[in-house]
Amino acid sequence: MMPSGMPVPRLGPYPDRPRGQGAGRPPHLPMRPIWLCRACGGPWPCAEARLLLVEEYADQPISLAIYLSGLYDEASHDLFRLNPYDGPTPRELFERFVSWAPYRRKAT
Repeated sequence: MMPSGMPVPRLGPYPDRPRGQGAGRPPHLPMRPIWLCRACGGPWPCAEARLLLVEEYADQPISLAIYLSGLYDEASHDLFRLNPYDGPTPRELFERFVSWAPYRRKAT
């Protein structure tokens, strides 16, 4: 446990994306272990983070899937440890972290 009583985050994927957010703007990165956006305070990934992630991984949808799946696992662990009774369900977290991303290739 951290001195504040919060659990120490595990050493899973480091949430350092999306990148390229412009100078002088706060980054839309998550605060762990509560998984809220540092810039807007909404549940991460917020709408802005999602747009930036889709742009950043435009040519690498599988890499985006792997990154988001790893963060989904970390968030599930963190949020369950913070509030095991009233926290988000696994389905809610899956929809929040993984299901929204465009993984399918366009038909040619």
